[in-house]
Formats: sequence, C-alpha cells, structure tokens
Amino acid sequence: FLDDPRVLRPANYPPGAPGRGFGVFRTRSGALLGVANLLGRVGMDPADDPFRLASEILLQIKTQTPCALIDFHAEATSEKVAMGWHVDGRCSAVLGTHTHVPTADERILPGGCACLTDTGMCGPLDSVIGMKVEAALLRFTSGISQRYEVAEGRAKLHGALLEIDDKTGRAQKIVRIAREE
Repeated sequence: FLDDPRVLRPANYPPGAPGRGFGVFRTRSGALLGVANLLGRVGMDPADDPFRLASEILLQIKTQTPCALIDFHAEATSEKVAMGWHVDGRCSAVLGTHTHVPTADERILPGGCACLTDTGMCGPLDSVIGMKVEAALLRFTSGISQRYEVAEGRAKLHGALLEIDDKTGRAQKIVRIAREE
C-alpha cells in the first residue's frame, strides 16, 4: 500500500523513508486540494523542521492549486496552534492529530486558514485511545509494558468539515463532527 499515491507519511521523516509527504488530489466536487502530512517535534521522535517544510511544500502545492490542507501530527497543542499561525494566508487549513481527543477550538484565522488543534479519534468508543481497556489499565497500574491491541465494539468518528473557496484557497467554514455508531 505504500506505493499507493493516496497514502501519505510525514514529509519531515528522514530521506529514504517510503511514501511521500504530500500530494494534490481531486475532490468529489472536482476541485484540486493539496494535502501535506507533517510531524511535530515537541515530545515526538526527532524529525526535520515542520515549519520550514510547510513553507516549502505550500510553494509546491500553490503551483497547482490555491487550496491546501496540513495534517499536523503533533503532541503539543501549542505547536499545532503555532503551525496554523505560521501558514495563515498561505494554507486553507491545519488540522491537528495525535492526542485522540477532539478539541473545541476550531476557528478561521485572519488570513483564511481554518484551524482545529485536534480532530480526535476514529475508532472503538469503549477503549483507551482505541486500544483494549485491560492492557491499558495494566500498563498504568503496574508499570509493566503491555502490547496494545485494538478494541472492538461501537465506534466513534471524529473530524472536521471544511468549506474552502477553490478560487482563493481561503477557508469559509470549519465544523467539528462527532458521530457515534
């Protein structure tokens, strides 16, 4: 599946990592949308500077479309918010991922960049961040590392719906979504 051009990995992984860090895709409405995936550096494994790479990638995306979205996989909410401000006016949206808990801070910055610190988790509801409860509890109560296994059962979908002007690339609307099975 890593050869599939629709599958993205963090653009700031070391050179030689399989896959690619961004792509331009056609939406169902026929518009083009550039999508980049970047990994934060606070509390995460070492990665190249996501702020510098965001600027470089946006220049490349802008040769094809004014519409761009950054999936920013980061631990620190402050780093995710800073990325939104860093690309405001050059990017349609920055959606944070990683913490598995949706935030309620969706907004559109003055330059037209929609931001949401964390979109939340898509996965089993009766779990600990998608993993079986027993293994997580044992890890926390005993300090003994446990292999996490994906939980089963009812699922929840978190995310965001964006409305972007395909002529200017400016976000018009951002709405958090949460749907339970």
